[in-house]
Amino acid sequence: MNLPNLLTILRIFFVPLLVAVLVADKRSLDLGTFTVSNDLLALAIFLAAAVTDLLDGYLARRWRQVTTVGTLLDPIADKLLVSAALVSLVEMQRVPAWMVILIVGREFAVSGLRSIAAAEGYTIKASELGKTKMIMQVLAVSVVILSIRWENLRTASVLSMWAVVAFSFISAIDYFRKFWRTVDVRVKRRRRQELFRLERERRLRKVAERRKLRQAEKTAAS
Repeated sequence: MNLPNLLTILRIFFVPLLVAVLVADKRSLDLGTFTVSNDLLALAIFLAAAVTDLLDGYLARRWRQVTTVGTLLDPIADKLLVSAALVSLVEMQRVPAWMVILIVGREFAVSGLRSIAAAEGYTIKASELGKTKMIMQVLAVSVVILSIRWENLRTASVLSMWAVVAFSFISAIDYFRKFWRTVDVRVKRRRRQELFRLERERRLRKVAERRKLRQAEKTAAS
């Protein structure tokens, strides 16, 4: 277990803490001369978790510690973090439920593609569109959380969520294209080769059986 993977796991542990703080009754935390409300505390937790997403990828590439586990676990942690934040904001009636359903549904669809690819021995890495989508989601969720305290950001939060929905579908199309181009074609080619191999083995068995039958007939005739 290397440090980048530990940061990814840490991001997963941020999720229940974020939900607990975000949906809690309006409370404030006194820090000397500063008073921090639960919405600002939730924003700090969310941004801290988002920073671990940037940091674990950077360290994994810099230290050459990119692993299959990290490649698969990192997007799962991202999806958990963003989905938990969005569902909590739906509970607070700050984001329309249908938007969250579309965004979370997209995440499940992409995760399904990754699972199918992994089962076939292939790994679909996050594309540049996927990374940009994650940045847009972090910015949008941050603006929505800020709009809880500052209502003048309400319009900006709605527009940012619309942008997230649009870009989520654009990046999903890119993942599907990559899946069909790399995984599906290779899987079909490999299965076609397996069928040819099985057919060749079946023919060889038939030839061997015929030879045994002829040998038995010769032995019986002699």
